[in-house]
Amino acid sequence: MCDQKKLCADEDRGRAVANVSFMFPNGDQYGECCCTSDGVVIRKGAGTQISSCGTTYVGEWDNDMMNGTGSLTHPSGAVYKGQFHDNKYHGNGTYFFPDGTKYCGTFNNNRCEGEGDFTDSEGHVWTGTFHQKAALALKLRLNM
Repeated sequence: MCDQKKLCADEDRGRAVANVSFMFPNGDQYGECCCTSDGVVIRKGAGTQISSCGTTYVGEWDNDMMNGTGSLTHPSGAVYKGQFHDNKYHGNGTYFFPDGTKYCGTFNNNRCEGEGDFTDSEGHVWTGTFHQKAALALKLRLNM
């Protein structure tokens, strides 16, 4: 249950903002949270969540899920920056791999999907269409 309530921008839906840090049963922490009229804690608006395993998300929340623009940093050093939908990479974004390579382009349900660029460990940029685990007709972009 939330205490210290003030009206939320979403007051017409019966939600209030609690200016407290919330600790979930699994050890995850989340900053400013919203509560439904019956006292259920949800994440909404901009916020930061730090999981017990070290994963950090900074960005937009809606309906208690990562929705909108954000950045997700994994303990491995991998980072995704871009659009989220229902806790998944979805829309335009960039995924930085721990080895220094990166993919910049379109994502669909956590997968590289559509037009994008892959930068390899030597800095070469490969451009093409990505589909699930395949990247058909990749072309090396020449920097002249």
